[in-house]
Amino acid sequence: MSDPTQQPPSDPYRAQDPYQPQAPYQGPGAPGGPTPPPQGPPQQGQNPYGQGPSGHPQPMFNHAPQPNHPQATTSMVLGIISIVGGFMCLVPLLMAPVAWIMGRKAVKEIDASGGQLGGRGEAQTGFITGIVGTVLLILGVIATILIVALVFAAADSTNSGDYSYDALTSLIPAGR
Repeated sequence: MSDPTQQPPSDPYRAQDPYQPQAPYQGPGAPGGPTPPPQGPPQQGQNPYGQGPSGHPQPMFNHAPQPNHPQATTSMVLGIISIVGGFMCLVPLLMAPVAWIMGRKAVKEIDASGGQLGGRGEAQTGFITGIVGTVLLILGVIATILIVALVFAAADSTNSGDYSYDALTSLIPAGR
């Protein structure tokens, strides 16, 4: 059996009595706490504390972020607007070929820049949505042409007889 006078092991997740003092900080570097493992001397140009000369944390990478290609975001926005707006009316679909061309050009220029330009994902999105929008534009134009042709065919089939001529001849007396 266990000894009732013995304290149970400390549970850090157990609610503590608010009126009882808390245990002192026992982290690395605290008096009486665990000491950090010994490390060798810092190498040339390396700060052991991860801070720059001004005391601020050093950035993870030492190079500036790449600027995005100027047409990458534009082609993406045009492609998305052409698809979303194309379901409302056919006019926004006219932007799809522009997004396709701009996206393709931007992707080629980003690939040729050797890592100097960013935004390839945005340009690729504009390229793909431009293709999809252009396909929808072509299908919409074909559908419009077919609907107009069907309306004219239906109107012509109802007037295939000379009903208008027969109606006029019945109104005019035959003796004159």
